[in-house]
Amino acid sequence: MFTWRKPADAEIKRFLQQQAREPFSYDRVGCTAEGKVSPRNGWNVDRCRVRLGTGRETFERAQGAIKQWRMFPREVAQLCYPDCPIEAGATVAVLYRLWLVCWILMPAKIVYTLDDEIVAPAGRVRRFGFAYGTLPDHPERGEERFLIEWHSADDSVWYDLLAVSQPAHPLARIGYLYARWEQARFRRLSAAAMQSVVAQ
Repeated sequence: MFTWRKPADAEIKRFLQQQAREPFSYDRVGCTAEGKVSPRNGWNVDRCRVRLGTGRETFERAQGAIKQWRMFPREVAQLCYPDCPIEAGATVAVLYRLWLVCWILMPAKIVYTLDDEIVAPAGRVRRFGFAYGTLPDHPERGEERFLIEWHSADDSVWYDLLAVSQPAHPLARIGYLYARWEQARFRRLSAAAMQSVVAQ
């Protein structure tokens, strides 16, 4: 949703209620859980992976940060709303100001959550996170996964952000290069936000 003025909370809540009833705006729902995601037919696949530290305390701090949506850097956008529970079907929106000219409200719905332990070739990996997917009024279409991993082999803890996307709105296609720059900026600042939270 594009608007010339910053929407009020009441407008945002009505918008979220409307979008919650809508289907996802792309056909590869759950694609970030498949393990291997490759570009096809104009889809962008982006990943940012950073080490947060080691040990249980680091993992638990990172887990808490994900639950509070603290991986969303304030420099980029405002999340509506950080008290949204991490559960499949929950709907949020990201409020972003474009070029000091207009505001964009970008809705997404949680596709799946992860809270498990898997056996990898190098040992056990404890995982926590979720993915959300775009809804019809989002200028892009696709899915983004936010994941914390704790590896038993070396006790390391990692933050892994994976995104699969392509432009949906005509303005997103016209401003494709700018949109890609903003997406890269978000990934970089999100990684820095998680590192900062864990270091506190």
